[in-house]
Amino acid sequence: MAQFTIKDLARELGISPSTVSRALRDHPDISKATKKRVTEAARKHNYQPNQLAQSLQKKRSNTIGVIVPEIRHDFFSTCISGIEEVAYENGYIIMVCQSDEKLEREVINTQALVANRVAGVLIAISSETTKYDHLQGLLDQNVPLVQFDRVVEELSTSKVVVDDYAAAYNAVSHLAESGYKHIGHMAGQEGIALNFRRYEGYRDALRDHGLPYKEKFHLHGGYREDDGRKGAARYLAMDEMPDAILAINDPVAVGLYAAFKDAGLRIPDDVALVGFSDNPVSALIDPALTTVRQPAFEMGRTAATLLMKQFRSEDDTFTPETVILETELQIRGSSRRGGK
Repeated sequence: MAQFTIKDLARELGISPSTVSRALRDHPDISKATKKRVTEAARKHNYQPNQLAQSLQKKRSNTIGVIVPEIRHDFFSTCISGIEEVAYENGYIIMVCQSDEKLEREVINTQALVANRVAGVLIAISSETTKYDHLQGLLDQNVPLVQFDRVVEELSTSKVVVDDYAAAYNAVSHLAESGYKHIGHMAGQEGIALNFRRYEGYRDALRDHGLPYKEKFHLHGGYREDDGRKGAARYLAMDEMPDAILAINDPVAVGLYAAFKDAGLRIPDDVALVGFSDNPVSALIDPALTTVRQPAFEMGRTAATLLMKQFRSEDDTFTPETVILETELQIRGSSRRGGK
C-alpha cells in the first residue's frame, strides 16, 4: 500500500499542501484549529514525513550539529542529554563534536558539520575562541545557529546562558558573610563573556561587603583540574594568600582543593573554596565542595527548543532570543569554617 502523502492529507482536508506542511511544522501563522485537524488526520493515516525528501529539498539533513569544549565535563554531557531529548522529540538526531578547548578544532568541526549538511548547529565556544569568523560564516550560509553557556555576544544568534553576574555575586557574598576577608578568583581565560560577567559579580560583591580587591588574587587560567593545580602553585608562592577562592568551575576548584591539601592547608579553615556547575564529584570529596548549581539539562533543552523555533520561522520573521537561566548556590563544607 502506498504511503499517505501531504497531498493526500490536503485533498482529504480541503486545504493546500503548503498549509498542511506548515501545520505539521507548528508554524505560528497556522491556527490551532487547523493544526489540530492536520495532526489528527496525519495520525489517522499513520503519515510519516519523508525525511530524505525534506533534506534534499532543503539541501540539509535531519541532523543537528553540537559542538562543546569537551564531552567528559559533566556539565556539557548533561547539556547534550537535554539537547538530544528535544531533537528526538522533533524527529532529529544529533552529531556531537568536541573542540578540546581549541579554536582550530572548533573551526574544523564547523566545516565538517556544514559538509554533512546539518540542519543547524548548537555550540558552546572553546576557551580560545576570541575570533569568530567561522561562526559568522555559518550565519552567512543561512545555517541556523544557537549558542549556549559560553557565547560570542557580538553574533546575532539566539543564546542560552545563566546569570553569571548574580551567581558570582552571591557566591562571594556567602564567603564574605562567612567571615572571609581576602577573597580571590581563579578565573578562566580572558576574552570569554561569561568570565567577564563572573569577574564583575566577584568585584562588586567585594565592594558591597567592604572588602579589598587585590589584583594579584585574580588569576586567569583554563577550565581543567590541572589548571586548578597550577593556580594553587601560584597562590602558594605569594607572600600572602587569599583565605577564600571562587573558581571558574568545579574541575578547577577540585584542582585547587587537591593541591592545597597536598601542601598541608586545611579546607575551609585555612582557605575556603567555591566551584561552579555542581559536578557529581563536588559532593563526594570531604569536606564537600560548595558550588553554583547550573541547570545544565534545562540549558540543553532550551537551546534545542530555540533551534526548533528557528527551523519553523521564515527567514524574514526570525528574531534571535536570549534566555537567561537562574542558578542556585549549594553551600557545603568547603566554605564553612569547621566544615559544618
